[in-house]
Amino acid sequence: MRLPPEGARWFVRVRWIASSLVFLFTALANAVGVLPDARPHFVVGIGMLVYNAVFWWRQRRWGATQQNVDRHIAAQILCDIIALTCLLYFSDLPRNPFLFYYALPMIIAGMYLRGSAPIGFGILVTLVVGAIILLEHLDLLPRFPMHYSSEPPESLGGAYLWTLFLALSSSLWITLYFAVSIRMYVDRAHEEIRQKEKMVGIGQLVASIGHEIANPLDGVQNCLRRIGDRVKDDPHLVEYVKMMEEALERIEKTTKRVQSFARPRGLELQPTSVNAAVEAVLELIGLQRGDEIAVEIDLADVPLVEGDPYTLQEILFNLCMNAVAAMPNGGRLRLRTYVGSSDEMAGHVAIDVADTGAGIPRGQLEKIFEPFYTTRAESGGTGLGLALCRMLIAEMDGRIQVRSTLNVGTTFTVILHRIDPMGKPRTE
Repeated sequence: MRLPPEGARWFVRVRWIASSLVFLFTALANAVGVLPDARPHFVVGIGMLVYNAVFWWRQRRWGATQQNVDRHIAAQILCDIIALTCLLYFSDLPRNPFLFYYALPMIIAGMYLRGSAPIGFGILVTLVVGAIILLEHLDLLPRFPMHYSSEPPESLGGAYLWTLFLALSSSLWITLYFAVSIRMYVDRAHEEIRQKEKMVGIGQLVASIGHEIANPLDGVQNCLRRIGDRVKDDPHLVEYVKMMEEALERIEKTTKRVQSFARPRGLELQPTSVNAAVEAVLELIGLQRGDEIAVEIDLADVPLVEGDPYTLQEILFNLCMNAVAAMPNGGRLRLRTYVGSSDEMAGHVAIDVADTGAGIPRGQLEKIFEPFYTTRAESGGTGLGLALCRMLIAEMDGRIQVRSTLNVGTTFTVILHRIDPMGKPRTE
């Protein structure tokens, strides 16, 4: 997510206030004698007004593309750092209580700029402040001490200056780290919301298609029942009619499930057997896995989980079919259920779906759950299967993990919350 370009204009509006405060506080400090010579500060204040007027004028001419916004904000941050450095240098930088104002441009850089730009500004401030403190300590730069009392200020020792520099630099980098981390978190949250909105739209579309299927389906079922009544004397036709009725019932069940899926929280959580779900899926994939793929199952005596039986079958079926597709030349499909033993999986039941296919490159592991991302577009893959799986698992308050090694295979692990022996759901 990109923060809006209005931020660049907002900085300009705020800087008019900041420039006015520079003149106000400089005049007050000079009046009470804290700042013996206020002329450098007035010059810096005038410079702030000038470059702020330039930014204000350029904003009326620049195109609000993201590249222009980033350059505009970076230029403003650089000018503000230079102005702040001059104000602090001409007012006894090591003793100035406003020294930690450097955190403000770090926050702005961390929130608005991408790539290495925030790090660059952090390095710039650290080097500039460190150089001023060192050169003043070595008497290579003239000092501009402030007078908080009638006595002349004492010279600062090297230990204090180094401590001050370490405190300032560490606080700047911590501030920059948190600002960048918050921005990255907002970016991820926005991307997840965008993907969920896309999936909701797809779900609504599919639900409307399911509704269109359901209406004529009722008519076909009624007609088939009447045909069945007329052919009772022919056992072969009776068997065919029965097979068609079962097929229509499966279609009806699927359309109803699709319609309920489009509704928020359409799942009904209940005590669910993961072993029963695995066995049901094995029956479904029996005709589709081919003779060259061996299936191994390792079902432990695991407790019931919080889930939806039909949805869990849907998830496992999708994962198994992906595994079969990953082994076009044959291999081994392994399904395993077990109770988690690690701290991360304590109190959970896990289902592994493992294959011995080609594996997934490391660079693609973070993308496989994104909607419409597929590595099998040529064979009809839509890139929706894993995205739907993750969303459905999240609806059951679970999670999915993936491990993969090239030329060895891939393992997807579905992790769900167990139910206690009394059959009661867990309590947070």
